[in-house]
Amino acid sequence: MNSARNFAAALLAATATMCAAYAAAAEESGTLRIVRTYVQDYVTIDHAGGSVTGGSLQGSVTVLESSGGPFVEGAHERITCVVYAQTTEAGIDLDAPCTMTAPSGDTWYTHSKRRAGTVETGGGGPGTLEIQGGSGVYAGISGSCTYDVDYLPDNWVAMIADCTWQR
Repeated sequence: MNSARNFAAALLAATATMCAAYAAAAEESGTLRIVRTYVQDYVTIDHAGGSVTGGSLQGSVTVLESSGGPFVEGAHERITCVVYAQTTEAGIDLDAPCTMTAPSGDTWYTHSKRRAGTVETGGGGPGTLEIQGGSGVYAGISGSCTYDVDYLPDNWVAMIADCTWQR
């Protein structure tokens, strides 16, 4: 009887260890679909045969789909970005580092780059963004996303991104 009890305890311990390892591995990478909506506060100047635009985006990010990990479907977070874009005959060169802040205070960071489209109402275009870590539940994450952004009337901007991430 004692050996049967020891066997059952060992089997239970091995199963628990395997489940914990599987759960940890499941949260080490995943996919994510988000929508960001912002209000822009840009200034544009003519410069050297083109234009330079700078300013901020303030708004929210919502997790539409998530395979798990630190990203929770339906979660809403604040987002603030600083945007710098230079437009020449060759096109646009846009960079936008952003910080997302969850209600818990945990933060995560992205850096968007776009080399197509415009920053004018009716414009926008495709781009890429890099996930660059964070704090709290977002500590140690990295990843990449593709996105499409639209510039709407009255200084509104909307973006949808599809991402992969890992820890």
